[in-house]
Amino acid sequence: MATELPTKLESDMTSAPAPVPEKIEAPLDPPVVPETKADDPKPLAVVETPAEKKGPKSSLDRDVALSEIDKEKKLSFIKAWEETEKSKAENKAQKELSAITAWENSKKADIEAKLKQIEEKYDKKKAEYGEKMKNKVGLVHKQAEEKRAMVEAKKGEDKLKAEELAAKYRATGTVPKKLLGCFGG
Repeated sequence: MATELPTKLESDMTSAPAPVPEKIEAPLDPPVVPETKADDPKPLAVVETPAEKKGPKSSLDRDVALSEIDKEKKLSFIKAWEETEKSKAENKAQKELSAITAWENSKKADIEAKLKQIEEKYDKKKAEYGEKMKNKVGLVHKQAEEKRAMVEAKKGEDKLKAEELAAKYRATGTVPKKLLGCFGG
């Protein structure tokens, strides 16, 4: 019979779990249960263990647990807010970076368009100047040809004159007063 009593106490303890206090106290000496006879109709007294005690301590434990839950809830909200703010900051920065990139690309396109216009203008002027220079080269070539023609004509005239004078000197038999400059005559 003494063995049945502890089983009943254990079954009572498992069916109604009590809140576990943060501070675990050392268990007291096990309660002394008087031996009774099987014929005794008196119920046995149930002895409360420290874990089963209810009252001001369990109310305090409940308040502590609730305050811990509130604290965790606040921390969770703060963490969620922090993540939201970080996300907003990241999105805002990304949007600004995109705007800056778009602005940069726009300015680059404007500058490249101006550069292309300048290059076209330069190419047009280069072509005009090239045409002018070709005209000048043609004019110089024409002038050079005219001068060459004049030199050739003068050379022909001088040869003809020399031949006529040589024929005259031969016919008269006189020697020219001036010989070639290199012979010192």
